[in-house]
Amino acid sequence: MCARYFLEESPELRPFVEAMNRASLTEAFREKGKETATGEIRPTDVAPAIACSRGGKETVFPMQWGFTGKTLLINARAETAAEKPAFREAWASHRCVLPASRYFEWEHGTDEKGRKKTGDKYGLHPRGDAVTWLCGLYRMEEGLPHFVVLTREAGEGIRFLHDRMPLMLPETLIREWIRPENRPEDLLEAALTEIAYEKAV
Repeated sequence: MCARYFLEESPELRPFVEAMNRASLTEAFREKGKETATGEIRPTDVAPAIACSRGGKETVFPMQWGFTGKTLLINARAETAAEKPAFREAWASHRCVLPASRYFEWEHGTDEKGRKKTGDKYGLHPRGDAVTWLCGLYRMEEGLPHFVVLTREAGEGIRFLHDRMPLMLPETLIREWIRPENRPEDLLEAALTEIAYEKAV
């Protein structure tokens, strides 16, 4: 968790897709065989991310999902990212936001023999919001930005699905989250936990 999210080209999200496709880094990804993605976003896909430019301006960049290494890291726990070698530097100064329509989760449970099983797929988003702002971290790998999605303990209303959920903030705090000089710890209490959900087709 989170291992899938959805990016539709709605009026609210289309500008981020268009900005990603205009970015010079998009061509650099293409040269390595990676096209930008919309629709259901999966690990290793290239998707739009909002981060600070070198000049401190809020900018949309194409970024690939996953920190590569011995295993592909796609999530980081918000509670421990500041301490983990893989995420420590990014937590301090390389934070991003992934605009999305919703994220996906599969119901987790056990069968009659006590074995773990996966149930129905659900689409989730903050209640009342047209856009879901997923908080992430990024780092450069071979000159290209890669991101992970931050997670936190799930809100009470969706724990039947999973005990973790993405860290999501209101749109008004995007700029505060991505600015390198700010302390991310100071924003965690503003995380959105009132979540609407429905079974995905």
